[in-house]
Amino acid sequence: MAKKSFHASGKRKSAIARATVEEGKGQIRINSILLTNYSNLIAREKIKEPLAIAGDEVSKKVKIDVDVAGGGWLGQAEASRLAIARALVGYTASKKLEKSFLDYDRSLLVADVRFKEAYKPNDSKARAKRMKSYR
Repeated sequence: MAKKSFHASGKRKSAIARATVEEGKGQIRINSILLTNYSNLIAREKIKEPLAIAGDEVSKKVKIDVDVAGGGWLGQAEASRLAIARALVGYTASKKLEKSFLDYDRSLLVADVRFKEAYKPNDSKARAKRMKSYR
């Protein structure tokens, strides 16, 4: 019998994360680096949020591999968090887990679609206009 696995993705700004959840012993890897050794404390805590809400009965029985690229460290952490939460809900097929994620923070399952506004032609910034001088 083949192992049960579930794939999910998450995006934040220009960061894209792809998570794979399968049977395991609670091991989480981000770009092949264990979560305990990953980036800085704030990023680690953000990524751990869906695991803490899911509880030990779920998080200790799965292996999670996340591939994340693009953006900065915080965008990557938030994209990973979104991908992990979506993958856990899909893997467990639990409405209770989905509701607990939504009650805690809606951005665990619903992507934030805001992007930086593009610069306009012949202007210095996205909204700033050139100053005129009539002298």
